Amino acid sequence: MIKRLGNAVINPKHKASCHCGAVVLELDLPDGIVNPRRCDCSLCRRKGAIVASVPLSGIRIIQGHDALRLYQFNTMTAKHYFCAHCGIYTHHQRRSNPLEYGYNVGCLEGVNPYDIDEVPTNDGVNHPSDRAAA
Repeated sequence: MIKRLGNAVINPKHKASCHCGAVVLELDLPDGIVNPRRCDCSLCRRKGAIVASVPLSGIRIIQGHDALRLYQFNTMTAKHYFCAHCGIYTHHQRRSNPLEYGYNVGCLEGVNPYDIDEVPTNDGVNHPSDRAAA
């Protein structure tokens, strides 16, 4: 749990935005940034974002719903959202836990995700949902 990151304070209700500002989210972060991580699946390797999670009720789109675009692949379970104008990934409904959104820590206003000391990498290449039933 990170409630402070470098000089940034993580507010219980914290705004996040894409690069151009067309998409603005409000996140419920009462415990700060919980479980920051990377993933090495084919999509996450390319986007390179540090993500953390909140319950589905923990993200509200307060501006730019019409600017969000959806991308899905493979099992079509996860829903990845990005800004149609600047291309920045903002959040996604998780495949491993569809009751949560993963969000791009780099979109949190006033936060530099590179201030997080250690960020583990999840094994998205060998995702449990991709394994054949025994």
